[in-house]
Amino acid sequence: MKKTAFNKIHKQLGAKLVEFAGYEMPVQYEGIISEHKAVRESVGVFDVSHMGEVEIRGKDAYAFVQKLTTNNVSKLSKGKIQYSAMCYENGGVVDDLLVYHCGDYFMLVINASNIEKDIAWMRKNVFGDVEIKDITDDTSLLAIQGKNAINTLQKLTDTDLSKIEYYHFEFGKMAGQDVIISHTGYTGEKVCFEIYMSSDIKKSEDMWNAIFEAGEEFNIKPVGLGARDTLRLEYAFRLYGNDMDENSNPIEAGLGWITKLDKGDFIGRDAILKAKEAGLKRKLVGFIINDRFVARHGHEVYSGDKKVGFVASGSPSPMLGKNIGLAYVSEGFNKIGNEIEIMIRDKRVKAEIVKTPFIQ
Repeated sequence: MKKTAFNKIHKQLGAKLVEFAGYEMPVQYEGIISEHKAVRESVGVFDVSHMGEVEIRGKDAYAFVQKLTTNNVSKLSKGKIQYSAMCYENGGVVDDLLVYHCGDYFMLVINASNIEKDIAWMRKNVFGDVEIKDITDDTSLLAIQGKNAINTLQKLTDTDLSKIEYYHFEFGKMAGQDVIISHTGYTGEKVCFEIYMSSDIKKSEDMWNAIFEAGEEFNIKPVGLGARDTLRLEYAFRLYGNDMDENSNPIEAGLGWITKLDKGDFIGRDAILKAKEAGLKRKLVGFIINDRFVARHGHEVYSGDKKVGFVASGSPSPMLGKNIGLAYVSEGFNKIGNEIEIMIRDKRVKAEIVKTPFIQ
């Protein structure tokens, strides 16, 4: 297994480590619920160095990224970030990703489990004067999330963090190191930053220690992959492999807002447009179970005696005190307010389709 530059720190903190996307990663430290609430109520820090970073350089970099991704790259300028996706020719999703406009090049941030596949897809479709450079192993990445994230990090930088708008970034210094300071996150918190830095172990450990010293007065906590999943689900953020994959197009996954069919040609556009014009056969919707049962990926969804879908993601919501999830449900059965039943441990459990995000 690969190890991030923070691996020694995770072990010192007594984290429960698991294999994830080829990396040894912390799933939790003191517990998922307490870590989840630390982010919602103050500030938490995630090691997300397993995420992939790819630089796209060359004269045709813009044209390539525009053809490769579903969102409209022409809306970006230096310092802006875009949530987007890559699709296969049949409209299925290769991956969801972030596109960073870095001036004379782009940086694509991709999911850890898809790095090899994504880069192979990029190379297969490359054209013109384009250089694709995988910088994943050279990059450490920390996500600092929660209302006190800005109060913690502002102590460590001369960059005015309050001036960095949501989905914008700046090149700057943090704790004396050259970094990218990104106003982004995967938790639903509006006060959220991700710091890209050198993967040098000493530099990475120094950064971690500086952040935790600065956040001590806010009871800052390390947060593992377990709470990362419950946090993102409360805001109905999609998880590749659960909520979308090569068998789902971005429209039915609820990502029509990042799929700009009017921007011109991109890979998968024709298939997505055809599916949209024919009418969606299913849609990803949110549900709440008012019971102790937790729905998990793959559980079947019923309406009466008819099987109408399956669960994509499910978990308890620490903030709601209820069990929540996302499910693909057939058209005609997926309206908000509809009651469905989910097969959990050979028992049909009632659930209600609700508007997402689950919390505001």
